[in-house]
Amino acid sequence: MTQWRHGPKPVIGLVGGIGAGKSTAARLLATFGGAVIDADAIGHDALEQEDVRRAILEQFRDRTNLLKPDGRIDRRALGRVVFENSADRYALQEVVFPYIRERTRSAIAAAQADPSVRFVALDAAVMLEAGWDGVCDKVVFVDAPRDLRRVRVAERSGWTESDLVAREAAQWSEERKKAVADAVVANDGGQYELKRKLENLFRLWGIAVG
Repeated sequence: MTQWRHGPKPVIGLVGGIGAGKSTAARLLATFGGAVIDADAIGHDALEQEDVRRAILEQFRDRTNLLKPDGRIDRRALGRVVFENSADRYALQEVVFPYIRERTRSAIAAAQADPSVRFVALDAAVMLEAGWDGVCDKVVFVDAPRDLRRVRVAERSGWTESDLVAREAAQWSEERKKAVADAVVANDGGQYELKRKLENLFRLWGIAVG
């Protein structure tokens, strides 16, 4: 058995332009026998933790309307705050990243120990910005034309062009991400085509997919 850097099974990081189809790629990798770890979902869960909630409210105590009527953090309202100001964004990351990092490490360890898992796929939008690519054996950049991505995020999240621009500004440029990635996979066709490209890539890397 090939011994990868981070365990007996490879850890594959998924990054990409916003709306490029990273989550679609992750779902396909799950059908290959991979254990998919959704760091964004872990980030959402972080906001439900009482200690994280208290720290956010203390950090942004001068802001209003960050809470829903039930007392939970309003993610949309918080997002509007942090995407408008880089200092606020970094302050939020300081609060939530430790939780996400530890949960991610635990999930990777559990997947490595599961005999039914063939590989681990880490789906994390800001993996490179946070320096988490160091836990991956390979990093895949999922790519798509910007016009197509703009349509996808409008349909998915109701984002405007300005929303997309603000969120892109909060991440590394596509060129910088591609330069770090071990492979770039274009997602400008249907899911069948994307699946075929991922299968070919994984076979090239010696990773069984079925």
